[in-house]
Amino acid sequence: MKITTAGIHVVGLGLVAAVTAWAHAAGPEPGYAGDPADQAPLACATSGCHTNNAKGGPINPTGGSVKAQFSTGNFYYAGQSVIVTVTVTDPVNTHFGFQMTARTESDGGKSQAGTFSIPAAEPSTTPLLVLCQNNAPRRSGAACPAAAPVEFMEHAAPATGGTWQFIWTPTAGQSGAVHFYVAGNAVNFNASSDGADHVYTADYLLSPPVCTQVAPTVTSVNSAGDFGAVTNITPGTWLEIRGTNLAQSTRSWEGRDFLYSTAPGTLDGVLVTINSKPVAAALYVSPTQINVQAPADPNNNGSTALVVSNCSGTAAAFNVQKAARAPGLFPHSLWKAGGKQYLTALFPDGRTFVGNTDLVAGVPLRPAKPGDSITTYGVGFGDVTPTRVPLAGVVVGEQNVLASSFTLRVGGVDADVTYKGLAPGFVGLYQFNITVPSVPDGDQPVTAVLAGDNLAQPPLFLTIKR
Repeated sequence: MKITTAGIHVVGLGLVAAVTAWAHAAGPEPGYAGDPADQAPLACATSGCHTNNAKGGPINPTGGSVKAQFSTGNFYYAGQSVIVTVTVTDPVNTHFGFQMTARTESDGGKSQAGTFSIPAAEPSTTPLLVLCQNNAPRRSGAACPAAAPVEFMEHAAPATGGTWQFIWTPTAGQSGAVHFYVAGNAVNFNASSDGADHVYTADYLLSPPVCTQVAPTVTSVNSAGDFGAVTNITPGTWLEIRGTNLAQSTRSWEGRDFLYSTAPGTLDGVLVTINSKPVAAALYVSPTQINVQAPADPNNNGSTALVVSNCSGTAAAFNVQKAARAPGLFPHSLWKAGGKQYLTALFPDGRTFVGNTDLVAGVPLRPAKPGDSITTYGVGFGDVTPTRVPLAGVVVGEQNVLASSFTLRVGGVDADVTYKGLAPGFVGLYQFNITVPSVPDGDQPVTAVLAGDNLAQPPLFLTIKR
């Protein structure tokens, strides 16, 4: 899917005009990202490129912009890759391009800092190219030559979407601030390098964090508390890890942390491994709790080690017990009344919950009646088919079916489960679409059986009323 172009050389006076207009459709030559240390600090706002002003410019006209988001915010962490998202906007023009470079701040932006790479899942609509200082594309897995070490990430073809994602990885032992320079252009695609084309620039500074000298400590591990807090670990399940000094910050994942449909495996320098395998996704970090998704490790059974590390150090290994499945349905902690824990379920409108009207103040609730369609969720239910649907670490894009048998009963009567599998649009969340069976009014017990085994959860109830 990647587009790499060594260059096209055209000879003949009759084609000069066309070459001038289209020479950089597949990305500019090196040095046009706006770094003052380069030969073109005005980026592409130079005569014959994307302006008709002989002196260059203007840069950053009113109404548009180029912006970069970094998955690690204003920091970078040793040995951990950063997802970079570049977006160019313009109020008029329809086709976009960009160039970015990363330089060490200590020498005024003259030296290369880290390495750019193109994601394996790069869309064909926004192809990318890593260009070396000598104007040659850098081959995948290779480095720019020692005589031309500076590299530039740029568009390989004009894009109508104006957003690209790629990866920057700090060099081993990298220290000190790194300065990112980025230039974006928005063109009207009229085959003329005139003043109607717009050029924007921006720059960003990323630094290593200042870390405490106290290593993290893990005190407990269980599956997500709102899904039963099961102590066994199973592939793809969501976990709550508690302890001290687990992270330097407190936050949940954001859009900047996702690489297309792939969830972040780390947040703010926090690394978790289970059986020496990195977790599939990191949802939340804080000094006292982190929520992660267990990796899809085929070695399902037995005792193994969970290890947490951050920029302050590495915690002692915490022993966890692995199992092929560790299922839990969704009984939210607020769904309790009169000593009963109710199953959390939604009606098809996506906002009204099943329950007594006094169950949770301020939440739309009503009882279910036989024949109603309702949806509930769970974690830890194991493999699905088709097997191409990812169990962990990726936003699910298609419907699927649990690989193991599953039965759900309301009031002792089997319910018709019209969908049972990973929830499309979510990461590691299972979805169950249920038709309520004909049972008497009242709070009816809900039980579930997966692969012949009853779910090890406290009793759950569902309120029925005709």
